[in-house]
Amino acid sequence: MTVFGLAVRSLRHRTGGFVASFLSMFLGATVVMAFAALLDTAGGSGVDDVSEETLTTMALVVGGWGLVIVLFAVISTMTLSVRQRAGEMALLKSIGATPFQVGRMIVGEAAAVAVVAAALAILPAMGAGRLLLELLQNTDQVAEGISYGFGTAALSIGLGVTFLAAVSGAIVTARRATKQRAKEAMTAVTVEQARMSRKRVIAAIAFLAIGLNCAILTVALFDDKGIDAMQTAGQASIWFSIGLALFAPVLVRAVTAVLAGPLRLLGGISGYLAVENVRRRTQHMAGALMPIILFTGIATGTLYMQSIENAAPPAAGSSIPADEAQAIETLNFVVVGMLSVFAAILVINTLVAATTYRRREFGQQRLAGSTPPQVLSMVGMEGVVLAAAGVLFGSIGSIVTVFPYSLARTGELLPDTTIGIYVGIVSTAAVLTLASCLGAARKAIRVPAVQAVAV
Repeated sequence: MTVFGLAVRSLRHRTGGFVASFLSMFLGATVVMAFAALLDTAGGSGVDDVSEETLTTMALVVGGWGLVIVLFAVISTMTLSVRQRAGEMALLKSIGATPFQVGRMIVGEAAAVAVVAAALAILPAMGAGRLLLELLQNTDQVAEGISYGFGTAALSIGLGVTFLAAVSGAIVTARRATKQRAKEAMTAVTVEQARMSRKRVIAAIAFLAIGLNCAILTVALFDDKGIDAMQTAGQASIWFSIGLALFAPVLVRAVTAVLAGPLRLLGGISGYLAVENVRRRTQHMAGALMPIILFTGIATGTLYMQSIENAAPPAAGSSIPADEAQAIETLNFVVVGMLSVFAAILVINTLVAATTYRRREFGQQRLAGSTPPQVLSMVGMEGVVLAAAGVLFGSIGSIVTVFPYSLARTGELLPDTTIGIYVGIVSTAAVLTLASCLGAARKAIRVPAVQAVAV
């Protein structure tokens, strides 16, 4: 059987294992094509200069950030999917498959899934792009009567970005999966690699540095410059949150060490198992933690930045006219809305995929004497660890936007705004995490234990 034949066979027989990757590619393609369609609309006939500038700015700024998050999400879910198949990879190596063949199989699977996901995303992207245009027209930022366009830019950018992101993510994960020899790979199935790679550490530090640099520039260059400070402050929490998300394995271990005592004390055997599972499955848990950090950090940073701006007095030194404040506010809400919804769906997607994959593990625990409520309690406590870590470090990620912008805009480090925004974001992150974990676990344990173990 050829390498691509193995890829097709794997896709047919392991459909569930590719759901997380497919959904991230589908959502990513939808987001990118929807905003790229604004470029097609801006290039249409009868578009005035102001409307063209607004459409182009919205497409490049929001679409650009969407592209960054999409790339990050696709690589994360691809890594999770390949890691879940470590046993299969080890078996292929043990029967003679070369690292090159295994790598080609992984890339072939990713390419096939990307093509299908991008093709299915075209119709939803057309609808989402039309809604964006109507939003801009309803807020008087784009003239009425401009026809919606969905053409070359949307299709080429959306399809190209999705395919390249999938293949790039597959190459990164394939290199990691094919480095080990067959015997080492078989051992790695049961013993996870605890250390982060050097490239990942360097990338994480680089993103953190970029976020801190944006925070410093906000205070140093845009003090008393009004809304101009958003140019750097808005980026700070995004870059910093990505950096923290890359450090997720380290952060999971740190939070687990702090919560281990209370979980064991309050949860009994379920608490003990939850702590041991998180420690033993650090890499899997880290993949689920990443979108929680991104959701909390980006949503909190951007919404509080806009809240500070709404409450602040006009600044005489601002280079942005007052009549553009509404346009910038809409841009911010679209940014946080798009990124937050994408991150929230990614939280559900990743956690459901990671929990459903453990059906065999849950079956073994039940055969060993654990009751279904004990299994659910264990999963719930694991969710508590993830929610606590995600909220904590996502909040830290938002600080590099909130504090510098407040200082530059009002002269005060702590913003004088409602805490309701933060409570709403934290509550949403916690509910999404726990509901996803428990919902997937409840569905997994419906399968008889003997049948689950035999799969």
